[in-house]
This record gives sequence, structure tokens and C-alpha cells, in this order.
Amino acid sequence: MARGLSTQRLTRRRTLAAVAAALVVATGVVTVSSASPASSSQVDHLRAIETRRVQALVDADTATARKLTAPDFQVINPAGAPLSRDDLLGGVDAGVLDFLAIEPGAPIAVRLSGDSATLRYQAAFDVVVGGMHVTHEAWTTALYERRDGRWRIVWEQSTAIPNDLGLFIESIKPVS
Repeated sequence: MARGLSTQRLTRRRTLAAVAAALVVATGVVTVSSASPASSSQVDHLRAIETRRVQALVDADTATARKLTAPDFQVINPAGAPLSRDDLLGGVDAGVLDFLAIEPGAPIAVRLSGDSATLRYQAAFDVVVGGMHVTHEAWTTALYERRDGRWRIVWEQSTAIPNDLGLFIESIKPVS
């Protein structure tokens, strides 16, 4: 009985992690932001890379997504679970994560500092995770690094924007 409960919890945690990963990744979207004239070329290039990476996820083109993602990539999804590049792209390859659409909700803001860049934006997405259809909005922060002359995403973290604030508040109250 105890073993069945721990297996059930593990399955629930993995499903929750997959859902949250989908929420995080799906938020990697497009648009415009201001930059200084000196860096506008790099800023536009970074926006294009993020746009291409997210579109590759929607298209289930994991070969393209893999090229734009550092081997040591880690995403912290809205559920707080860390996922590696292989976890994320493996879920897409296996059909566990099926990004149906990703739509921009705010411009991509870009801050450049040497060989690092931070991107931040709001996005809405439509995804099927483990057979469950999810629509959601979130704010995403992505860290890119230029390695061997190529920009790749290294870290990503998303903060969910609740569809139902009351339900969200109830979900984070301490368990009594």
C-alpha cells in the first residue's frame, strides 16, 4: 500500500512537472522593445533567436530547439520543478508536451551585458501536456550566453499569471 502511494505521488509530481515545463517553455514568445542604437542589432538578433526557439517548440522541431539551447540549460517551471534540456525536448519528442500555439502578450525586453543577455516578456500559450489541455499566461525571464560566438539560452524561469486569482490564492494557502 505504501509503495503504491509513493508511486502515485511520483507519477503526480512528474505530470505536474511536465505541465509546468510546458507553461514555462510555451511562454518564450516575440515582439519589440527599446534598445540603445549601438546594441539594437544584437537585441534584434536575440529576439529573433528566442522567437525561432519558441516556434521550433510549437512545430515540435527539437533539432532546431536543441541548437538554440545550451547543453547545460535548465528551466524552472511555474511549479518550481527544474528540467534539463533533455527533459524538456524529450517531452516534446515523446508527444508529452504538444505546444499548439504561443502568442505574444508583451514586448520582449532585452538587457545586454557582454556575453550575457536577459530577456523578459509576457506570453499566452495553448498546450497539451500529458493529455491535459492547458491555456495560460506567464511572465518569462530567460538568460542567454554567447559561447563560441553563438547565443544560446542557458536558464529560463516563468511565473504563472493565474487564470482564476481566487483559486490560485486557495492553492497556496497552508495545508491544515
